[in-house]
Amino acid sequence: MQLSVVVPVLNEAENIRPLVAEIRAALDGKLDYEIIYVDDGSTDATPQILAELRAQGPNFRSLRHVTRCGQSAGVRSGVKAARGTWIATLDGDRQNDPADIPAMWDRAQQEIATNPKPVLIAGWRVKRQDVLSKRIASRLANKLRRAMLKDGTPDTGCGLKLFPREQFLEFPYFKHMHRYLCALMIRQGGHIVSVPVNHRHRTQGVSKYGNLDRALVGVSDLLGVAWLQRRASIPTANEE
Repeated sequence: MQLSVVVPVLNEAENIRPLVAEIRAALDGKLDYEIIYVDDGSTDATPQILAELRAQGPNFRSLRHVTRCGQSAGVRSGVKAARGTWIATLDGDRQNDPADIPAMWDRAQQEIATNPKPVLIAGWRVKRQDVLSKRIASRLANKLRRAMLKDGTPDTGCGLKLFPREQFLEFPYFKHMHRYLCALMIRQGGHIVSVPVNHRHRTQGVSKYGNLDRALVGVSDLLGVAWLQRRASIPTANEE
């Protein structure tokens, strides 16, 4: 299988069916793919809707965390269960547009044909549709992160990313790691390509994050990732 689309969700019942329909519209007939939803302990109708979708198609799968573990754990659970060689991640709130995935896939294939380093294709929300306070907070956080981590990525917070499954499984796991996938790919000897993607207003449900809680965990995470970068050592082993 070429691609697994991993979507971590928490109480996004209203957004599941329309997002799945958009993923199918974007990928049917273009790639051999599957969709994996990871439910992080939702208390709304999410489990029931996922059960209905599982019954409708063989390439739709879902997992459910027994206890709430967070978005990074959702991504990791989905990647571990995936059958695809490549992974595309999407936020479950429909602000990411699945129609961008085919172009990202094409760009990844171009990169691997010309560059031996593993590649992560990162979505870049050039025209963000969030409220002003969130855009300002993200702009400041991105500036600080780029200064400390030197990952050269204008928008690491975009949930739309494409990367090889086997490379992700070599990353060190920690809470909130989904915000630092670009830095972790570089740490593993890979490179990043940022591509402009569509970004949309949230029309259903409510955000699970606020600016304050992002900031409080962001500082310690940033210091931790900077430490990981300094301690990186990627051995090369040849069979004899």
